[in-house]
Amino acid sequence: MTRKTKLSEKLFAEAKRHIPGGVNSPVRAFKSVGGTPPFIVRAKGAYIYDADDNAYIDYVGSWGPAILGHAEPNTLSALNEAMKLGLSFGAPTSKEIELAKKVKAIRPSLELVRFVSSGTEATMSAIRVARGFTKKDKIIKFDGCYHGHADYLLVKAGSGAATCGIPDSAGVPASFAEHTLVARYNDLSSVEALLLKHKDVAALIVEPVIGNMGCIPPEPGFLEGLRELCTKHGIVFIFDEVMTGFRVALGGAEERYKITPDLSCFGKIIGGGLPVGAYGGRKDIMECVAPVGGVYQAGTLSGNPLAMTVGLKTIELLTQKNVYADLEAKGAFLEAGLRKATLDAGIPLQVNRVGSMFSFFFTDKPVTDADAARTADREHFNKVFHHLLDNGIYLAPSAFEAGFISAAHTYDDLEKTVAVFAAGL
Repeated sequence: MTRKTKLSEKLFAEAKRHIPGGVNSPVRAFKSVGGTPPFIVRAKGAYIYDADDNAYIDYVGSWGPAILGHAEPNTLSALNEAMKLGLSFGAPTSKEIELAKKVKAIRPSLELVRFVSSGTEATMSAIRVARGFTKKDKIIKFDGCYHGHADYLLVKAGSGAATCGIPDSAGVPASFAEHTLVARYNDLSSVEALLLKHKDVAALIVEPVIGNMGCIPPEPGFLEGLRELCTKHGIVFIFDEVMTGFRVALGGAEERYKITPDLSCFGKIIGGGLPVGAYGGRKDIMECVAPVGGVYQAGTLSGNPLAMTVGLKTIELLTQKNVYADLEAKGAFLEAGLRKATLDAGIPLQVNRVGSMFSFFFTDKPVTDADAARTADREHFNKVFHHLLDNGIYLAPSAFEAGFISAAHTYDDLEKTVAVFAAGL
């Protein structure tokens, strides 16, 4: 297939004159894989279409929210009706209550929930609440877990995993990051080592399934061990389910792994593709939030009626029978196809998958943490990525991002993906 790129190249060049790097979120610039990003003009079902009229089977799904597929008719109809009433009020609406009740019914740990406008806002706010509740300063995160671009979360491990964090972005003062401790995912001993040295840890935040170093599942006992350590040391245990919430199960990782966090953070699917986030959990912790308590957090567009409407309709459709069983089956089908293709080609490959989240790594070693992910052959990934793109398959333009299957993907789509992948090898 010869992919046309003339208009996207023209748009990218123009965008770079007006927007830093030509994009409003860095990975979209294709710096990791090289080349010109396709500029998307429309989407329907499992497909996206670019300015040059190329069609792609989409495994990005707006980075996760499009679990029902793009432009789902029932969701669009609900949105159109809501828009007739106004776009934003900056005042309470009944839709906020409806969505809060629906989310609480699905997630038993959410005794109170607060809506915000993004996943970054949700994680930032949850950590602030945990600090206010415990009267402690330090937090623990994991190498490879991304929790948004708040200053104190943009840190990486130094010479080892169990170290104090250092800034991982220009513009972040070292003093902002010094209270962030970094441990190794799937390694309870690295957390225990931190807790031996630091007694003032307010919160531990984790992606229960990593999605920002590719898809990396928790090993048996890891999340259970974190829950026990947090309970033992009086630490607020935070699940960042911005990616996994309503994705790996209707009740997210909390349901799939039967772990109860103290606070949870959401984004993406909870708004069905509109800008939205939420955080919530134990009543005694959440009552620290203003106006009930002294932890301040506010937002003009928090609880936006359009986002609440689309979130309600999305979750309503996800509760229909067999949606998650179908997603699980499609995920298993794609995983088996990718594994067989590389086995036939004699190329080492690791395929990580949890439900409809997946990633593949060109390495002969299991990928259970960020260090292992970084050892995979990125040059090989980049070549396969461009082969897939040129043949109508759209993956995230990075070896370190998860892919997503939607209810709109058909087995024909999955079979084509496997066939193109195999040919590319």
